[in-house]
Amino acid sequence: MSLSLPNGTTYAVASAYAAAIAVSAASNATECVLTTATNTYAIGDFIEFTSGWDNANLRVFRVKAAAATSVTLEGFDTTSTTLFPAGAGIGSVRKISTWQNIPQVLSCDASGGDAQYTTVSPIASKVDVNLPNGFSAMSLALTIGDDPTLPHHAVLKAASIAQTLMAVKATLPNGGPLLANGYCSFNETPTMAKGQVMAVKASFALLNMPVRYAT
Repeated sequence: MSLSLPNGTTYAVASAYAAAIAVSAASNATECVLTTATNTYAIGDFIEFTSGWDNANLRVFRVKAAAATSVTLEGFDTTSTTLFPAGAGIGSVRKISTWQNIPQVLSCDASGGDAQYTTVSPIASKVDVNLPNGFSAMSLALTIGDDPTLPHHAVLKAASIAQTLMAVKATLPNGGPLLANGYCSFNETPTMAKGQVMAVKASFALLNMPVRYAT
């Protein structure tokens, strides 16, 4: 058993993206390989995948291997043709070219992602049955020490006003990054209580499951 504290975790949001590149094929494999138009991706890059696969669409992955016309998505298992129908993964990818660090994060709260069930009442049974029905919508909320002069403030404010899709990266001190993608809502009005640090909140309504890497 291993226990850990979040102390030392850093946060960043995507503030710039490279142009999207078409994906003409996506493999069913233990680590998905995308066939792309000519690209200059490198190992360790982070890319947003827009896909015909609902369970892959708009998730952010780390590049494990790259060539001029292909890219391997690290740890992304697409062997299930039920979840990832063969031939349906085509779409596009775009590289996150710039990350904006968010200093002074006081807390990060995740909500949603719980399993949902539909209750069925068979006529012949005295016991109702709960059938799996996906997962609830997810969101992340960052509470940030207030300082409107820092660069992240303007980045979050602009994304919120434009309702722009934005990737979020949390880098844990004892592991790899946690990656999520969603619409940003930024309230720049700080909380104010005597004797407590003023803070603002940035919330992200996620469009798919986060991706987490162990290292």
